[in-house]
Amino acid sequence: MAKKKLNWLVTLLLSIFFGWIGVDRFMMGKIGTGILKLITLGGLGAWWIIDLILIATKYPYKDVQWIEHF
Repeated sequence: MAKKKLNWLVTLLLSIFFGWIGVDRFMMGKIGTGILKLITLGGLGAWWIIDLILIATKYPYKDVQWIEHF
């Protein structure tokens, strides 16, 4: 499966503002965990913070390639 190319800054900003409802997970193509994150409101905040840190540090997700330009 080809890696999904995502702009790192856009993903980070969306994670900051809408990560608690799973928008970042949906963008990365992780629909199942996106739905779980939506239902639990970001794991009551804990999962949201963890994902925020992972995205901010450009964690090498298996199916995601971070790009710097638009």
